[in-house]
Amino acid sequence: MKTNIGKKFAAIGHKRWAIGEGYIPETSHELGSELSNHESISVLNASDEEAHVQIWIFYADHEPVGPYEVFVEPRRMKQIRFDDLTIPEPIPHGIDYASLIESNVPVLVQHTRLDSRPATNALISTIAFADSESLM
Repeated sequence: MKTNIGKKFAAIGHKRWAIGEGYIPETSHELGSELSNHESISVLNASDEEAHVQIWIFYADHEPVGPYEVFVEPRRMKQIRFDDLTIPEPIPHGIDYASLIESNVPVLVQHTRLDSRPATNALISTIAFADSESLM
C-alpha cells in the first residue's frame, strides 16, 4: 500500500454552502439506533488549515438559529448529524428548515437524509449548493 506521508493538498470547495430543505421526521422505525431518522452533512477539509465551520438553521416562521460550531481538522472529513447539534438549541423534529454552512477555509459539503419511518429505509444524498462568491 502506497502512502503519501507529508503530501500537501490544495484546498478544494467553497467557504459558503446552502441546503434549501431539511426535515427530521418525528417517528422512526429504528428509534435509538444509527438507522434512526436523521439529516447530516459530510464536510471534506482538504486544506492544511483547520476548518471552523458554522451552521445556521433557517425556519419558515422565525429568525435563523446559530451558529452551531464544528471544527474539521486539516486533511480530514467529518460527518455531522443535525440531530446531534444542540448548542445554541436542538434542531426540532417534524419541522421544515434550511441550512447555511460557512467555513473559514474552502470545504466540500454533501447533504444526506435517512428516513426510516417505513420498515424499508429511504436514503437520499446530494451535494449542497455552493456560493460561487465564496471561492478561495
